[in-house]
Amino acid sequence: MAAKLKFCCTNNLAEYEACILGLRMALAMDINELLVIGDFDLLIHQVQGERATKNDKILPYVNLAQGLCKKLKKVEFRNTPRVQNEFADALTTLTLIIQHPENSHIDPFEISLKEEHAYCSHVEVEPDGKPWYNDIKMYLEKQEYPEGVTSGKKKTLRMIANGFFLNKEVLYKRTLDLSLLRCVDAIKAT
Repeated sequence: MAAKLKFCCTNNLAEYEACILGLRMALAMDINELLVIGDFDLLIHQVQGERATKNDKILPYVNLAQGLCKKLKKVEFRNTPRVQNEFADALTTLTLIIQHPENSHIDPFEISLKEEHAYCSHVEVEPDGKPWYNDIKMYLEKQEYPEGVTSGKKKTLRMIANGFFLNKEVLYKRTLDLSLLRCVDAIKAT
């Protein structure tokens, strides 16, 4: 989530506003355990009660953040150096460049980290029993089209086939950097 504050405040208050917004969002989503990653060390220590708050303007923020934390089963704060906080920088950039009306609603987007390439977890079974690349391979091998295709689909097949390379029985897909990816069927992929 990204938010734009439309009132004057210090950097410290903006950090607290962001923290409280995140805590409220987590509670609204019925999250019980939360890891809060921030680059403002003072906020983390103040909310955890490890450092006293001398500023009267910040004290209500600290109390509110602590009260929200008590509503969670488990909350952990972790400090990350500002130079390593790419997600916060990206959201800040998005907030600055996107101009939106006062009453508009922006659909949320999700950022997820994957441990493997998308193609590793997505394999479709071919309904006709032939591999997904059968038409491309047949065209490259014999210059033949599937039965009953229109001239438009023939043109599309020729264009698609330009991105592939056939070496004997093995079909490869050319990438933008001209490396070759071997095309496999559903059985070999799993």
